[in-house]
Amino acid sequence: MATTPNQNSFSKGTDLAVIILYFAMIAIGILCIFMVEYNPSGNWSSSLIAGKNSYSKQIYFAIFCSFIGIFILLLDSKVFTALANILYGAGILLMLATFVIGKNINGSNSWIPIAGGFNLQPAELCKIFTALVLAKFISKPETDFTKLKSQLIAVGMIALPAILSIMQHELGLALVYSAFIFAMYREGLPPLILVVALSFAILVIATLLVEPTVLAMIITAVSVLFILSMIKRFKRNKIKILVVFSIWSICFGTVKYAVPYMFNNVFECYQSTRIYSMVGKEYDCSQNVKSAATAGKKKGKKPDDYNVKQSKIAIGSGGFWGRGFLKGTQTRGKYVPEQNTDFIFTSLGEAFGFVGTFTFVCLYLFFLFRLIRIAERQRSTFSRVYAYSVVGVFFFHIAVNISMTIGLFPVVGIPLPLISYGGSSLLTFTVLVFILLRLDADRQMVIR
Repeated sequence: MATTPNQNSFSKGTDLAVIILYFAMIAIGILCIFMVEYNPSGNWSSSLIAGKNSYSKQIYFAIFCSFIGIFILLLDSKVFTALANILYGAGILLMLATFVIGKNINGSNSWIPIAGGFNLQPAELCKIFTALVLAKFISKPETDFTKLKSQLIAVGMIALPAILSIMQHELGLALVYSAFIFAMYREGLPPLILVVALSFAILVIATLLVEPTVLAMIITAVSVLFILSMIKRFKRNKIKILVVFSIWSICFGTVKYAVPYMFNNVFECYQSTRIYSMVGKEYDCSQNVKSAATAGKKKGKKPDDYNVKQSKIAIGSGGFWGRGFLKGTQTRGKYVPEQNTDFIFTSLGEAFGFVGTFTFVCLYLFFLFRLIRIAERQRSTFSRVYAYSVVGVFFFHIAVNISMTIGLFPVVGIPLPLISYGGSSLLTFTVLVFILLRLDADRQMVIR
């Protein structure tokens, strides 16, 4: 029986290396969760079958996600372009539904309860739908992504679920949507935008380190000295003076007014505290409009300092070779909060030390490079944009989560891909990967 071109490309084109890495990381994740929750006095085998512990639930999640992955690989790759807009709209509606029927978990109102005691987080799934709709929009023949109009539309598609995530008190998930800039930059987003974004980030950090009024005076003095040193050239071209004045105005306004307003009026106390703690500063919650009434009763600094401090102790106690499997005192003693989700990296660091974590990070890097290779070999713009969206999301999660556990980034509460406990998270990363593998299997086709 003759095979069709589509069947032939599917059988030969699926990247087995990515699938092997996918299952390897899931296995590592289950191992880490097991190390955290193992109870020598209990019967772990019966708990495993009954699904009473997180590691047993994660195994069932992994089995379910494996079937979802196989199902995706059996689909026609054109279905993803056909359903992109519908799925994006459904994802936004689900996020809006959380404000009506949502369940509050750990202060976040972003969960929808479903059957069997499980909960669905639409903001996680919306990352998939945003990647698909962004790829479809940019791949349209009539879309000229070098034009500002197209770029603004793309930013709007990304910003909508990000804003809804902020409204659900999910700052970490909202920040993840910035990872789509990888795909936009690959498709022609001007480098100047990245320079401006990086400059703004540096300016915000400088505002946290230096008192805003002092920093504003320094910026003003530097601007004046620059104009005086270039006065002869500026006399010939007064537009340059206007440019310098505009840059000074933006920097001055950002430092003196925008950043303080953002931390005191937009962010809640615990969010501002987390960001300040990253640079070793204390945030005064009495300045925060949203929590000024309870600032005296609640100290926002202690919980976040405690999380990061215990995480550092756990990772540091692993040393070079690690304490060994099931021998970690910090993680086994449950000193580290959220150690099977956001701080899962600590169990790996304590048990297997620098050697284990270095090997683990290298495995992640190989996985990312493999995804980039897949992205670059796509003939279709849709497949390439989607692939770089997946790369961006994975890279952001990995970089932020690991940096968070060692105190280099504020605690924003995002999982480590394929490692952290959680059905919604595992399902999201599974679908992201297997849609990419399905598109890659048909890489010789031009998909729109």
